[in-house]
Amino acid sequence: VQLVESGGGLVRAGDSLRLSCMASDSTSSSPTMGWFRQAPGKEREFLAAITWSGGRTYYGDSVKGRFTISRDGAKNTVYLQMNALKPEDTAVYYCAGGSFIFNKYDYWGQGTLVTVSS
Repeated sequence: VQLVESGGGLVRAGDSLRLSCMASDSTSSSPTMGWFRQAPGKEREFLAAITWSGGRTYYGDSVKGRFTISRDGAKNTVYLQMNALKPEDTAVYYCAGGSFIFNKYDYWGQGTLVTVSS
């Protein structure tokens, strides 16, 4: 499974941005799709996850209420809508395919950079 993220860029604080992640293959091997980010000098952080079947969602505490994950099964694409962005949201954002329940993600995208200026 190959994952390709897009939608990153430079925005101002308070702006919104939507990231996309397209999966190249069947979703059977990755029941859950997740979004993570990693800022310079920091550990990778879980943001959100969604199941392909049923669309059940999970969120990390730092983004609850600001970020929304969604999916389009027909397009094998997962989205991350990010609102009210802050400079501390600056990071490389990655999508991953795997299992939220087992916290195991086997497939990763190359990442897309999001920079939020103050």
